[in-house]
Amino acid sequence: MPLKKYLPKSLFGRALLIIMLPIAIMQMAVAYFFFNAHWNQVTANLSDSISADVSVAVQLYKENPTTREVERLDDMLRPNMELSVALEEGDNLPVTTRDSFFSNLDKTLRRSLRNSLTDEFWFDTTRYPNHIDIRVAVDDGVLRFIAARERVFAPTGFVFIFWLITATVLLSLVSIVFIRNQAKPITELAAAADAFGKGQDISTFKPTGASEVRLAGQSFLKMRGRIGRHIEQRTTMLAGVSHDLRTPLTRLKLHLAMQDDSEETEAARQDIKDMESMLGGYLDFARGLEGEATEFIEMKAFLSSIISKCQDPRPELIAPEEISAHIRPQALERAVMNLISNAQKYAKDCRISLTEDETNIFIAVEDKGPGIPEDKRGEAFKAFQRLDTARNQNIEGVGLGLSIARDIVQIHGGALRLEDSELGGLKALIRLPI
Repeated sequence: MPLKKYLPKSLFGRALLIIMLPIAIMQMAVAYFFFNAHWNQVTANLSDSISADVSVAVQLYKENPTTREVERLDDMLRPNMELSVALEEGDNLPVTTRDSFFSNLDKTLRRSLRNSLTDEFWFDTTRYPNHIDIRVAVDDGVLRFIAARERVFAPTGFVFIFWLITATVLLSLVSIVFIRNQAKPITELAAAADAFGKGQDISTFKPTGASEVRLAGQSFLKMRGRIGRHIEQRTTMLAGVSHDLRTPLTRLKLHLAMQDDSEETEAARQDIKDMESMLGGYLDFARGLEGEATEFIEMKAFLSSIISKCQDPRPELIAPEEISAHIRPQALERAVMNLISNAQKYAKDCRISLTEDETNIFIAVEDKGPGIPEDKRGEAFKAFQRLDTARNQNIEGVGLGLSIARDIVQIHGGALRLEDSELGGLKALIRLPI
């Protein structure tokens, strides 16, 4: 529905709307009925009263159109009816008018004066803060009446509006405080879940808020414990398997070392070497990123340090000096080294570039190799997957490099994707949040 896109997206905004919208509708309904059923009626009665007094004064003056009669009327009306009268001889009615902020005031008074007077008249409700200026055209000039504002308009209307607005503001402030307190635990739970997904420490998180929110927080902590135990068990099991298998492999290596060099012996040595490489890859994949804290690192120096450990020909680095980010250096080094190792396996030359935008930094590892078809790139991230293409023929490895790299990048809160490189081969692009 079209209205949906204009509604608040946050829980705080929606809860505030749920509370404040009925209050606003109720206040507007009360104000509308008050002004139409009560205040307008009281104001109309007052306007009729002052219009009748003005009409009587005009008729008395017409019966005796003298200055003395005007003075007598002023002496009679001023103390008892808060209405002064003055004759402005030879004057004319003003031709300009100024409307009141509350247009109903002018409409009500104009209707009453029109019903009471046969002569032309003019009035101004805005010039004086506490009085109303009413002028009536007579033969000798203009009769000017100054009436107290409370004689014309009901003052209780403004008091009612003041308390109506005050009550609305107070209710809004109370609602904002309570809703913010209810939304804060949900925000903290979301932040803890995001931090846990990035492998960060969330030991300070404690469920708070309403019972349903606390229950969700406690369930999240239980889930974190189960996931932690699962990862620990997996790592322990594979570490044990790796240790147990390394012992017979070491004995086999010693046995083969004492054998005469031959084609069969060399093939067996290579098989053992491949098996050790596989065990190392399996253990790296299972070990994950536990135990390492994040650090604020200058990225160009970090990448330069990685490149210095690479075999020749070393990758070219294109990076500005000022880019820094919070990373887990050992883990991210493993991911970048895996990508560089893959690039160097399939091409002699590769390039690393570092860029950034407002919210992310990007590390691109590109090569001039055969690349990976676009429809096969999703399979390339699967653990132990080696694509049957020209890119992996006669190449060592167990198919875990990209899987490990992607897991590391995702735990940093980023993403790893494969694209076509400008160099003609494959481009592995790491996106990390700043």
